[in-house]
Amino acid sequence: MEKSKKELLTRVISSLVGFPLVLVIFIFANDTVFSIATKILSLICLYEYFNGFKVNKKADPSSWWGYLVTIILLILDLMGIVVGPYLYWIPIISIFVLTLELVISQSKKNIVDISITIFGIVYITVMFLFLNTIRRLTMGKIFIWYAIIPAWGSDIFAYLIGRKIGKHKFTKVSPNKTIEGSIAGIIGAVVIGIIYTLVINNIFSLHINYLLIAFFIGILAIIGQIGDLAESSIKRYCDIKDFSELIPGHGGMLDRFDSVIFILPFAYIFLSIFIPLFLM
Repeated sequence: MEKSKKELLTRVISSLVGFPLVLVIFIFANDTVFSIATKILSLICLYEYFNGFKVNKKADPSSWWGYLVTIILLILDLMGIVVGPYLYWIPIISIFVLTLELVISQSKKNIVDISITIFGIVYITVMFLFLNTIRRLTMGKIFIWYAIIPAWGSDIFAYLIGRKIGKHKFTKVSPNKTIEGSIAGIIGAVVIGIIYTLVINNIFSLHINYLLIAFFIGILAIIGQIGDLAESSIKRYCDIKDFSELIPGHGGMLDRFDSVIFILPFAYIFLSIFIPLFLM
């Protein structure tokens, strides 16, 4: 079997095993279980992110602080304390704590280590919080898929079409990506989004406008591709292929959720505005 076919088979098998687990957690888990699951996901992604810089000694981020912030947010969430309005304190307190560490460590840490640490906390821990926020909206278990479809739908179609007919390279940041694959990814995500909307409109007697959803999914798919390129840029800097080998054929957990992370805040803004209209 050719190498490319083996890689495709591995990706498919991993997806068939992993997606049902995601489906069960997203739909059937209560708020407590879902919060714990998303924080564990954040911790795994943080570990992969921090280790990516450490493995080839590109930087020495303060991973302990990233883990502590994530655990504190989990505890506050389980206590029923809404942290959303106070999220801006996370980078502020992080700057103070990590600058203090810089002083105490006698300059063994530097501004690059601090910057990478804070970026990782905001990029992963803070942005992942929007998963919980979206799910707690009215009918959030249904509408949360509008944050997932643009990412994974785009990724699937971009990969399949890009490897078949992709000829024009998209960017040097990620040499394997093509313009054809990128366009196919956006179109594929929109198609899946419209099909999903058709289903929930009929099941739940909703009145979601298909043109609005097509536009919304298309924009989010573009944002997701930007997120994917951002992660590729980090990996190129760290001189690594994937953040880990946790998921066969897909790389690490961060490799799988990079697009989702970027999409979540924008999906929340859209859904918080339009959900009341969907339910009229």
